[in-house]
Amino acid sequence: MRRRRALWFWVFVGPFAAGLALFTYVPLLWSVGLSFFDAHNTVTPTDFVGLDNYTAMLKDGAFTGSLRTFLVFTAFIVPVTFALSLALALMVNRVRRAQAFFRSVFFLPAACSYVVAALIWKMSIFNGVRFGLANTLLGWFGTDSVAWLSTTHPPWYWLVIVTVRLWLQAGFYMILFLAGLQRIDPVLYEAAAVDGARPGWTVLRHITLPQLRATSVAVLLLLVINAFQAFDEFYNLLSDARGYPPYGRPPLVYLYYTALGQGQNLGLGSAGAVILALIIAILTVGQARWLRLGKSGEE
Repeated sequence: MRRRRALWFWVFVGPFAAGLALFTYVPLLWSVGLSFFDAHNTVTPTDFVGLDNYTAMLKDGAFTGSLRTFLVFTAFIVPVTFALSLALALMVNRVRRAQAFFRSVFFLPAACSYVVAALIWKMSIFNGVRFGLANTLLGWFGTDSVAWLSTTHPPWYWLVIVTVRLWLQAGFYMILFLAGLQRIDPVLYEAAAVDGARPGWTVLRHITLPQLRATSVAVLLLLVINAFQAFDEFYNLLSDARGYPPYGRPPLVYLYYTALGQGQNLGLGSAGAVILALIIAILTVGQARWLRLGKSGEE
């Protein structure tokens, strides 16, 4: 019986485990290995350079600038997405009729491709000509058209990037918050009402938010990690036939051009990818420890 169970376990899990190893872990290990070699236009280099690629990346102003771009993007997208998804969850949770409908409507954008959404934002809403939706609305108020994606003073392109990601991911995190809200014992709210607590901010602060602590920590961790991995919306919004502009370049876009651009320096790009992965790991672990992930509120 044990052998039969083990056999069926590997029948179902084996293909997925093999695919995960082949397409995820092997490329990761290979990328780490490439970062120690001079790998121009090849994935099987022989010229070992040690830590030279890492030193070159850390001294590269374009790479460090891309990290600063990430920090700006994170400062925008993390708190705004957190607040919006929590607000949507609170509103949907209070709906007594057609809750499934509203839940589906807000979650539906999460199923949309980032590439498709970025092209819609770029070509239909913020396309920079007077026929775009955003400029049409501005024209109704007598305001001149704005070149949303090419204006850097002020940097209007941040508005385009942040809004498209908000539309895409707020519904997903709303579902996480909604699941946390539905796990809160209604007895807590009844006891608060008996004690004279006013519904609204008081109940939200002293009951709802503490009960959502674990969900909130998970959402914050996912938001930071996803911000570090931003690529599709930046690349499809800002790049054109002339290439990618020097502004608004996140780390993955820079590494893409480093590893697959004209120079195809796979060793340098792999070193940058390893540095980025280490930064993500350090920030994630530090944030988890600071927010005391996995510990109860009494500890």
